[in-house]
Amino acid sequence: MEITDLKQKPLWQMTGEEFLLLQNNSLQISKHPFETSDKPKKVVYGMLGIAKLFNCSIATANRIKSSKRIDKAITQIGRKIIVDAELALELAGRKIKDNK
Repeated sequence: MEITDLKQKPLWQMTGEEFLLLQNNSLQISKHPFETSDKPKKVVYGMLGIAKLFNCSIATANRIKSSKRIDKAITQIGRKIIVDAELALELAGRKIKDNK
């Protein structure tokens, strides 16, 4: 019996062997269904976060955000501002600091 036939068969009609065959086949196909990165994404929040990231005043951080230069790194939901720090630095043309 093929896997496609087993997928169509109701579970209550399967034998234990058929069920295990189907289960093992699905595990082999989707070992890693989601792409995960080893390093978590560094984010900063709000205008204060942007100011600390660029080591500038809040007024300058506001100008940086308003310039639309780092828009691809910014997610804004209502008043909450979330910035992907690495992408923002890359878009602004600054080198990424590795704080370890």
